[in-house]
Amino acid sequence: MNPPPAHGTTALPSWTVGDVTVHRIDEALLPPAVGTWLLPDATRDVVDRHDWLRPDFADRDGALRIDSHSFAFTVGGLRVLVDTGIGNGKTRANPAWHDLRTDYVERLTAAGYAPESVDLVILTHLHTDHVGWNTRWVDGAWVPTFPHARYVTSRAEREFWAAHAMDEPREQMFRDSVIPVEEAGLLDLVDVPAEGVEAAPGLRLISTPGHTPGHLSVQLISRGETLLITGDCVHHPVQLAHPSIGACVDIDPERSEASRRELLGSLADTGTLVLGTHFPPPTAGRVITYGDAYRLVPVPPAPRTVSR
Repeated sequence: MNPPPAHGTTALPSWTVGDVTVHRIDEALLPPAVGTWLLPDATRDVVDRHDWLRPDFADRDGALRIDSHSFAFTVGGLRVLVDTGIGNGKTRANPAWHDLRTDYVERLTAAGYAPESVDLVILTHLHTDHVGWNTRWVDGAWVPTFPHARYVTSRAEREFWAAHAMDEPREQMFRDSVIPVEEAGLLDLVDVPAEGVEAAPGLRLISTPGHTPGHLSVQLISRGETLLITGDCVHHPVQLAHPSIGACVDIDPERSEASRRELLGSLADTGTLVLGTHFPPPTAGRVITYGDAYRLVPVPPAPRTVSR
């Protein structure tokens, strides 16, 4: 877990692309075991081949650092949140996600995005660690955290899970974090073609299937500058060095690898600022060609703290 902030202050890491400032809303730095479980082929031997992964993205023992956070920004007059993390007080099979008590909402509010002010929530996919703050517990029920927002995900994503035989932990996640949003009439399903679709001026949803059938990445363009939020098409920078490394929870591993290779190839050497949905601090960087694969050149956030 992230250590608590200094009393009365909150760190607000952010990056600016053109006229758009993107804030990272921290939830939790996950235990080292999460990286080992999630990317089992990213062994210490693999990590040891790439000095650039340390110290930011892996520890001295080769364990991957994995983070949970959201991104908030304003574009086209819309106040947008991309993914909603794990959530507080939720029953989860994974002990790293179970019954969290974080200050996520306070951080979001300190960044200037109080839940009632958010217009659009983009869900890159419907996995437990991306939908948790869709809802919060109020008066004995799970209710939408962002009551005035439209929640958006791909139609292919929702239809896949509707037809899928889910185990009980996933059923629980849908009951507490997806279905209440649907019942409130706030979930919009979008058809996302291979070339992507515009969600607002300068904001584009990019189809990157494989991790899940309807997985999305998110692209921002402002004043000729481009930013890309990976979602789980790329979980960790080690996958830039080894795009063949997939996650143990990929629904279609071959398609996931193909999407990752296609995405990284489109980003390499372009100057696009890449923000990883699970990349630990510094979280952002630019993809460059490195041998027969890629590496990430980190771009630190602008330092900013606010009192609260």
